[in-house]
Amino acid sequence: MSAGHPTRVLVADDHPIVRSGLEALLRGSSEFELVASCPNGDLALVMIRQTLPEVAVLDVQMPGLTGVQVLAALKEETLNTRVILLTASASDEQVVTAVKLGVSGILLKEAAADDLLECIRSVSVGLQWLDDELVPGALERYRQEQNRSRATNDFETLTPRELQISELVARGLSNKEIARQIGVSDGTVKIHLSNIYQKLNITNRTALASLNWSSLKAGDHDM
Repeated sequence: MSAGHPTRVLVADDHPIVRSGLEALLRGSSEFELVASCPNGDLALVMIRQTLPEVAVLDVQMPGLTGVQVLAALKEETLNTRVILLTASASDEQVVTAVKLGVSGILLKEAAADDLLECIRSVSVGLQWLDDELVPGALERYRQEQNRSRATNDFETLTPRELQISELVARGLSNKEIARQIGVSDGTVKIHLSNIYQKLNITNRTALASLNWSSLKAGDHDM
């Protein structure tokens, strides 16, 4: 916001009651100028191009383009409008995608009106406002899911013997106990573990033991 001039804001939400509430909130403050109010993402993108607001407050889920898709389009077109996403139930993937695209704010719809106004103020001066209840958990769950997906793919590269040793490690057996159980030397177990670490892109038996082998199994593996 330039000194002495209100922050120009566009809002977009497909729910008339929510949209009306946003309009009333912004019109009730001299800090902000409502430049457009849109019922869907397609019109929001058109109006952002035309009016070039400093801030766009977008619903994540809208007919046509979603809030995240509008954000992606603005980044591709290098428009300077800062985007705040409002959501009642954004998926982890949507949150992660928005963060990767450089979203300026993510706020739950249930947040208080004062929180939204403070979010717009912060975003308008270049700060980032990410909801503490939503974003960290979404990022962590996404990271864990990506790790599981990578482990599942890498899991398929293990030989039957490597798979057997991995599962025994997960059960808490030492190298000596594994060697006795499968009838090989301690040195052979160490060699297998080294190969397993390399294939799964991990560095130690603690990381190997933490994998949920029962959930990673895809199909039958002969032991």
